[in-house]
Amino acid sequence: MRLLCVSDIHGHADALAAVLATAERRGYTQLLVAGDLCFPGPKPLETWRRLTQAKAVCVQGVSDRALATLDIHNVRPRSEHERARLDRLAQTRTELGELILARLARLAPTYRLPLEDGGELVLVHGSPADPLEPISHDMTDEEVLSLLGDDPADVVICGGSHVPFDRMVGGVRIINVGSVGEAPCSMRGDVRDVRDVRDVRDVDRVRVGSRPSGELVRSGAVSSFGTGHADATFVEIRAGELWVEQVVVPLGRAA
Repeated sequence: MRLLCVSDIHGHADALAAVLATAERRGYTQLLVAGDLCFPGPKPLETWRRLTQAKAVCVQGVSDRALATLDIHNVRPRSEHERARLDRLAQTRTELGELILARLARLAPTYRLPLEDGGELVLVHGSPADPLEPISHDMTDEEVLSLLGDDPADVVICGGSHVPFDRMVGGVRIINVGSVGEAPCSMRGDVRDVRDVRDVRDVDRVRVGSRPSGELVRSGAVSSFGTGHADATFVEIRAGELWVEQVVVPLGRAA
Protein backbone atom coordinates (compact mmCIF):
# COMPACT_ATOMS: atom_id res chain seq x y z
CA MET A 1 0.00 0.00 0.00
CA ARG A 2 1.42 3.34 -1.10
CA LEU A 3 -0.54 6.35 0.16
CA LEU A 4 -0.59 9.80 -1.39
CA CYS A 5 -1.31 12.21 1.47
CA VAL A 6 -2.18 15.88 0.93
CA SER A 7 -4.02 18.67 2.72
CA ASP A 8 -5.19 22.26 2.50
CA ILE A 9 -6.09 22.42 -1.19
CA HIS A 10 -8.32 25.45 -0.55
CA GLY A 11 -10.02 25.31 -3.95
CA HIS A 12 -6.83 25.49 -6.02
CA ALA A 13 -7.76 22.85 -8.56
CA ASP A 14 -4.77 23.51 -10.83
CA ALA A 15 -2.34 22.84 -7.98
CA LEU A 16 -4.25 19.65 -7.14
CA ALA A 17 -4.08 18.59 -10.78
CA ALA A 18 -0.30 19.06 -10.75
CA VAL A 19 0.04 16.94 -7.63
CA LEU A 20 -2.18 14.18 -9.02
CA ALA A 21 -0.32 14.15 -12.35
CA THR A 22 2.97 13.80 -10.51
CA ALA A 23 1.56 11.07 -8.27
CA GLU A 24 0.24 9.12 -11.25
CA ARG A 25 3.75 9.00 -12.69
CA ARG A 26 5.23 7.90 -9.39
CA GLY A 27 2.43 5.51 -8.46
CA TYR A 28 0.09 5.33 -5.47
CA THR A 29 -2.82 3.17 -4.32
CA GLN A 30 -4.96 5.54 -2.24
CA LEU A 31 -5.39 9.29 -1.83
CA LEU A 32 -5.86 10.69 1.68
CA VAL A 33 -6.79 14.36 2.15
CA ALA A 34 -6.56 16.06 5.54
CA GLY A 35 -9.26 18.67 5.01
CA ASP A 36 -9.66 22.29 3.85
CA LEU A 37 -10.75 21.23 0.39
CA CYS A 38 -12.60 23.97 -1.49
CA PHE A 39 -12.37 27.42 0.12
CA PRO A 40 -11.32 30.17 -0.67
CA GLY A 41 -9.58 29.38 -3.97
CA PRO A 42 -10.82 30.08 -7.50
CA LYS A 43 -12.05 26.60 -8.50
CA PRO A 44 -13.95 24.93 -5.64
CA LEU A 45 -16.24 22.82 -7.83
CA GLU A 46 -13.41 21.51 -10.02
CA THR A 47 -11.45 20.70 -6.88
CA TRP A 48 -14.34 18.67 -5.48
CA ARG A 49 -14.83 16.85 -8.79
CA ARG A 50 -11.14 15.92 -9.03
CA LEU A 51 -11.18 14.54 -5.50
CA THR A 52 -14.32 12.57 -6.25
CA GLN A 53 -12.84 11.16 -9.45
CA ALA A 54 -9.69 10.15 -7.55
CA LYS A 55 -11.84 8.38 -4.91
CA ALA A 56 -10.11 10.40 -2.24
CA VAL A 57 -10.68 9.72 1.45
CA CYS A 58 -11.25 13.17 2.96
CA VAL A 59 -11.71 14.43 6.49
CA GLN A 60 -13.28 17.72 7.49
CA GLY A 61 -11.12 20.81 7.92
CA VAL A 62 -11.87 24.22 9.39
CA SER A 63 -12.94 25.79 6.09
CA ASP A 64 -15.03 22.74 5.16
CA ARG A 65 -17.00 23.11 8.38
CA ALA A 66 -17.41 26.84 7.81
CA LEU A 67 -18.69 26.29 4.27
CA ALA A 68 -21.23 23.76 5.49
CA THR A 69 -22.42 25.29 8.76
CA LEU A 70 -21.45 28.94 9.29
CA ASP A 71 -24.41 31.34 9.49
CA ILE A 72 -22.84 34.26 7.64
CA HIS A 73 -25.82 36.51 8.39
CA ASN A 74 -24.86 36.47 12.07
CA VAL A 75 -21.21 37.31 11.42
CA ARG A 76 -20.26 40.98 11.53
CA PRO A 77 -17.01 41.59 9.61
CA ARG A 78 -14.49 43.76 11.44
CA SER A 79 -12.44 44.63 8.38
CA GLU A 80 -12.58 44.74 4.60
CA HIS A 81 -10.57 41.52 4.55
CA GLU A 82 -13.17 39.73 6.66
CA ARG A 83 -15.96 41.15 4.50
CA ALA A 84 -14.22 39.85 1.35
CA ARG A 85 -13.82 36.41 2.94
CA LEU A 86 -17.50 36.26 3.81
CA ASP A 87 -18.40 37.30 0.27
CA ARG A 88 -16.15 34.59 -1.12
CA LEU A 89 -17.69 32.06 1.26
CA ALA A 90 -21.13 32.90 -0.09
CA GLN A 91 -19.88 32.65 -3.68
CA THR A 92 -18.24 29.29 -3.00
CA ARG A 93 -21.46 27.94 -1.53
CA THR A 94 -23.31 28.96 -4.68
CA GLU A 95 -20.67 27.35 -6.91
CA LEU A 96 -20.72 24.07 -4.98
CA GLY A 97 -24.47 23.70 -4.51
CA GLU A 98 -26.51 22.19 -1.71
CA LEU A 99 -25.62 18.55 -2.41
CA ILE A 100 -21.88 19.07 -2.10
CA LEU A 101 -22.33 21.33 0.93
CA ALA A 102 -24.29 18.55 2.60
CA ARG A 103 -21.47 16.11 1.85
CA LEU A 104 -18.92 18.54 3.32
CA ALA A 105 -21.07 18.72 6.46
CA ARG A 106 -21.03 14.93 6.75
CA LEU A 107 -17.26 14.54 6.43
CA ALA A 108 -15.82 12.85 9.49
CA PRO A 109 -13.21 14.71 11.57
CA THR A 110 -10.89 11.70 11.54
CA TYR A 111 -10.26 8.55 9.51
CA ARG A 112 -8.40 5.50 10.83
CA LEU A 113 -6.56 3.06 8.59
CA PRO A 114 -4.88 -0.22 9.62
CA LEU A 115 -1.31 -0.53 8.36
CA GLU A 116 0.36 -3.59 6.94
CA ASP A 117 2.83 -3.73 9.82
CA GLY A 118 0.01 -4.06 12.36
CA GLY A 119 -0.01 -0.41 13.35
CA GLU A 120 -2.70 2.19 12.75
CA LEU A 121 -2.77 5.52 10.93
CA VAL A 122 -5.11 8.38 11.74
CA LEU A 123 -5.92 11.10 9.21
CA VAL A 124 -6.99 14.41 10.74
CA HIS A 125 -6.93 18.06 9.74
CA GLY A 126 -5.59 19.41 13.01
CA SER A 127 -4.74 16.97 15.79
CA PRO A 128 -6.18 13.81 17.35
CA ALA A 129 -7.23 15.68 20.51
CA ASP A 130 -8.81 18.54 18.54
CA PRO A 131 -9.38 18.07 14.80
CA LEU A 132 -9.54 21.85 14.32
CA GLU A 133 -6.31 22.66 16.20
CA PRO A 134 -3.20 22.04 14.06
CA ILE A 135 0.13 20.64 15.16
CA SER A 136 2.77 23.05 13.89
CA HIS A 137 6.46 22.58 13.17
CA ASP A 138 7.56 24.99 15.92
CA MET A 139 5.71 23.38 18.85
CA THR A 140 7.58 21.84 21.76
CA ASP A 141 7.21 18.12 22.52
CA GLU A 142 4.99 19.02 25.47
CA GLU A 143 2.70 21.09 23.29
CA VAL A 144 2.49 18.32 20.72
CA LEU A 145 1.74 15.69 23.37
CA SER A 146 -1.19 17.78 24.62
CA LEU A 147 -2.71 17.59 21.13
CA LEU A 148 -2.21 13.85 20.64
CA GLY A 149 -4.94 12.83 23.07
CA ASP A 150 -5.41 9.42 24.67
CA ASP A 151 -5.57 7.31 21.49
CA PRO A 152 -3.58 9.03 18.74
CA ALA A 153 -2.70 5.86 16.71
CA ASP A 154 0.85 4.99 15.66
CA VAL A 155 0.99 7.46 12.76
CA VAL A 156 -0.76 10.83 12.54
CA ILE A 157 -1.26 12.36 9.08
CA CYS A 158 -2.31 15.97 9.47
CA GLY A 159 -2.37 19.43 7.88
CA GLY A 160 -3.71 22.78 8.97
CA SER A 161 -0.43 24.62 9.50
CA HIS A 162 0.58 24.57 5.79
CA VAL A 163 4.18 23.66 6.78
CA PRO A 164 5.24 20.02 6.29
CA PHE A 165 7.31 18.12 8.83
CA ASP A 166 7.98 14.56 9.96
CA ARG A 167 8.52 14.08 13.68
CA MET A 168 8.38 11.44 16.44
CA VAL A 169 6.87 12.51 19.77
CA GLY A 170 5.94 10.12 22.56
CA GLY A 171 6.28 7.13 20.28
CA VAL A 172 3.88 8.60 17.72
CA ARG A 173 5.01 9.41 14.17
CA ILE A 174 3.53 12.80 13.23
CA ILE A 175 3.58 13.70 9.53
CA ASN A 176 2.27 17.10 8.57
CA VAL A 177 1.78 17.05 4.81
CA GLY A 178 1.82 20.81 4.26
CA SER A 179 -0.49 22.44 1.73
CA VAL A 180 -1.41 21.92 -1.89
CA GLY A 181 -3.01 25.32 -2.41
CA GLU A 182 -1.49 27.68 0.13
CA ALA A 183 2.05 26.48 0.83
CA PRO A 184 4.28 29.27 2.18
CA CYS A 185 7.07 30.05 -0.25
CA SER A 186 9.86 29.88 2.31
CA MET A 187 10.69 29.20 5.94
CA ARG A 188 13.43 30.48 8.20
CA GLY A 189 15.88 28.00 9.57
CA ASP A 190 18.35 25.58 8.09
CA VAL A 191 17.31 26.45 4.56
CA ARG A 192 17.77 23.88 1.84
CA ASP A 193 16.87 25.17 -1.60
CA VAL A 194 14.76 22.48 -3.24
CA ARG A 195 15.92 23.59 -6.69
CA ASP A 196 19.20 21.83 -5.91
CA VAL A 197 17.50 18.44 -5.62
CA ARG A 198 15.01 18.56 -8.50
CA ASP A 199 14.67 15.22 -10.29
CA VAL A 200 13.83 14.51 -13.92
CA ARG A 201 10.12 14.11 -13.19
CA ASP A 202 9.65 17.77 -12.24
CA VAL A 203 9.47 16.95 -8.55
CA ASP A 204 11.68 18.40 -5.88
CA ARG A 205 12.48 15.41 -3.69
CA VAL A 206 12.93 16.84 -0.21
CA ARG A 207 12.81 14.12 2.45
CA VAL A 208 12.74 10.34 2.07
CA GLY A 209 13.47 7.70 4.67
CA SER A 210 12.16 5.39 7.37
CA ARG A 211 12.97 7.74 10.27
CA PRO A 212 11.51 11.14 11.08
CA SER A 213 13.63 13.90 9.62
CA GLY A 214 12.24 16.97 11.40
CA GLU A 215 11.10 20.18 9.79
CA LEU A 216 10.95 20.57 6.04
CA VAL A 217 12.38 23.92 5.04
CA ARG A 218 12.17 25.11 1.47
CA SER A 219 12.02 28.05 -0.89
CA GLY A 220 10.20 28.74 -4.12
CA ALA A 221 8.74 31.32 -6.46
CA VAL A 222 5.69 33.36 -5.49
CA SER A 223 2.57 33.22 -7.65
CA SER A 224 -0.63 35.26 -7.55
CA PHE A 225 -1.95 32.96 -4.82
CA GLY A 226 1.21 33.05 -2.70
CA THR A 227 3.33 30.10 -3.80
CA GLY A 228 5.00 28.48 -6.76
CA HIS A 229 4.73 24.93 -5.47
CA ALA A 230 2.44 22.39 -3.84
CA ASP A 231 3.27 19.91 -1.08
CA ALA A 232 2.62 16.17 -1.20
CA THR A 233 3.69 13.20 0.91
CA PHE A 234 3.97 9.52 0.01
CA VAL A 235 3.69 6.96 2.83
CA GLU A 236 4.25 3.22 2.49
CA ILE A 237 5.42 0.14 4.35
CA ARG A 238 8.69 -1.33 3.08
CA ALA A 239 10.07 -4.49 4.68
CA GLY A 240 8.12 -3.79 7.85
CA GLU A 241 9.22 -0.14 8.08
CA LEU A 242 7.18 2.98 7.47
CA TRP A 243 8.77 5.07 4.72
CA VAL A 244 7.85 8.70 4.20
CA GLU A 245 8.73 10.81 1.18
CA GLN A 246 7.81 14.49 1.32
CA VAL A 247 8.04 16.22 -2.04
CA VAL A 248 7.51 19.65 -3.50
CA VAL A 249 5.66 19.85 -6.81
CA PRO A 250 6.61 23.03 -8.70
CA LEU A 251 3.63 24.79 -10.21
CA GLY A 252 3.71 26.44 -13.60
CA ARG A 253 5.49 23.52 -15.32
CA ALA A 254 3.36 20.68 -13.94
CA ALA A 255 0.11 22.61 -13.62
